[in-house]
Amino acid sequence: MLASPALLLALISAAAFALSGSFAKSLFDVGWSPGAAVAARIGGAAAVLLIPVIFTLVRNWAAVKGSLGRVAIYGVVPIALCQLFYFNAVQHLSVGVALLLEYLSPVLLVGWAWAMTRQRPRVLTIIGAISAMAGLVLVLDLAGSQKVSVEGILWGLAAAVCSAVYFIMSARSGDNVPPILMAGGGMAVGAVMIIGLGIAGILPMAFTFEHPVFAGTQVHWLVPVLGLVLITTVFAYVVGIVSTRGLGSKVASFVALFEVLFAVVWAWILLGELPRAIQLLGGVAIMGGVVLVRLDELRGSPRRGPSYPVDLDADLTAEKLAAETPQP
Repeated sequence: MLASPALLLALISAAAFALSGSFAKSLFDVGWSPGAAVAARIGGAAAVLLIPVIFTLVRNWAAVKGSLGRVAIYGVVPIALCQLFYFNAVQHLSVGVALLLEYLSPVLLVGWAWAMTRQRPRVLTIIGAISAMAGLVLVLDLAGSQKVSVEGILWGLAAAVCSAVYFIMSARSGDNVPPILMAGGGMAVGAVMIIGLGIAGILPMAFTFEHPVFAGTQVHWLVPVLGLVLITTVFAYVVGIVSTRGLGSKVASFVALFEVLFAVVWAWILLGELPRAIQLLGGVAIMGGVVLVRLDELRGSPRRGPSYPVDLDADLTAEKLAAETPQP
C-alpha cells in the first residue's frame, strides 16, 4: 500500500516539527535568542524524558550498553549540531535559503546510497527528487533579492549533512536501542553540548519572562516553551524515529520535506501569514515527489524502503552476521 502506518506517523512527525517555527517566533518577538530557544527546547525535552530514559536504560542495559556511543553521536550530530549549524546559516543567509540548504538532505541520501551500493537510482526516484526539491523552492518562495554568503552556504550544507545523519541513524529497523532511549539520551547529550556552548560564549543566550503573543493572543511564556519541548521535540523525535525505522532513511527524508509545507500552514493558522499561490503549488510538487519515491520503493521492496545505517557497532554486527550465517 502507498499509505502505511509508518508513512502516517512520518507526516504527523513532520507536522509536529513544523510547529517549532511558530512557537519560537513568539519567543523571539519578546527578546529570546535562537540559542536560548534551542537550549530550552532540548534541555526541557531531556528533563521530560529523563525518568523514562533511566527506566529503559536499566531494563535493557545488557542489550543497549554497547550502543551508548551511538546514542551520544545521535545527540551531538543530528540534534545539537544540526540546529546550531542551521542558526549559524541564518545569521549569514535569509531564512528561506538556509532552509533550502538544510533540506538538501534527501538528495544527499540518494547520492550516498548511489555511492555505497554502486547502483544508479531508478527513474521514479530521480524524477521524485527533482519534483520534491523544485516544490521546496516554491514553498520557500525565494523570489526577490537574497543575501549570498559563502560562509552561510557552508553552514547550511553542514546542517544538511547533520539532517541526513538523523535519517540514517533513525532508520535502523532492527536497532536494539528503543526510540525513547535514542531520543531522550540524545537530547541529554545535545542539551549538555548546547548549554556548554552558551556558557563558553560561543552561542548567545538571551531570554525574558515577558508574555509573548501566540495565535493572536497574549499567553504565558511557558506556553510556547512547553510547545517547543513537548510537541516539537519529545513527541516529534520519538514518532520520527519510529516512522523512519518503518520507512527507511530515503523515503522518510523525502516525507520530512512536508515539514516546510506544514510550517507555512501553521504560520497561516497561528500567525496570520497567508501562503501565496506559488507556495501551495510547491506543496503539490512536494507531494508528487514523495509519492513517486514511495512508489519506487514499493516496487523495489514489498515491505519497506532501504535504510543506509551508520555502522557504529562493527564488531557486534560482524559477530551477529557470523552467527546468522548457515554453516556448511
